[in-house]
Amino acid sequence: QVQLVESGGGLVQAGDSLRLSCAASGRTFSSYTMGWFRQAPGKEREFVAGITRSGGTTYYADSVKGRFTISRDNAKNTVYLQMNSLKPEDTAVYYCAADDDVVVFTAARRYDYWGPGTQVTVSS
Repeated sequence: QVQLVESGGGLVQAGDSLRLSCAASGRTFSSYTMGWFRQAPGKEREFVAGITRSGGTTYYADSVKGRFTISRDNAKNTVYLQMNSLKPEDTAVYYCAADDDVVVFTAARRYDYWGPGTQVTVSS
């Protein structure tokens, strides 16, 4: 098993940047592909970005491509989400998730472990 805790959320203005972190503990972090998801009020949880075990391949939702960057530091057991040029529609609770499969899935149901989430609010 792995335990996940997100941090770095907050209230920012449109155009600002934030970096989210997700610290993992438990089983070897490098055994997991990692994903970031978000959920806005009244909406389903949606895929934002994913990264393979080694960090060599990344995937992004079209809505964040070119603005967000996912990365990981396996020595620090941490995955990051750098968010630039934030928009009000990015407002949501952001979750990191871990999956012990080899490939990165965009479906939330494929992920086995989840953090409690961190709130990101972008004002216009």
